[in-house]
Amino acid sequence: MVTIILEKTLKQKNVSRYELSKRTGIQYQVIDNYYKNKVKRYDAYVLSRICEALDCKIEDIIEYEK
Repeated sequence: MVTIILEKTLKQKNVSRYELSKRTGIQYQVIDNYYKNKVKRYDAYVLSRICEALDCKIEDIIEYEK
């Protein structure tokens, strides 16, 4: 199962969802859906913007469990 762990990464980097929205230029509601793990289809553009804004790797945002 693929899980978004954006909440954990934002806490570690001390960044709010609102701040991430401003940094990425992505609507707050989209960021909030990723934060709450409500996304069914992951958008590569959104994920890359988040990684760039947080200066992190994709594995800091997405986790895979069997």
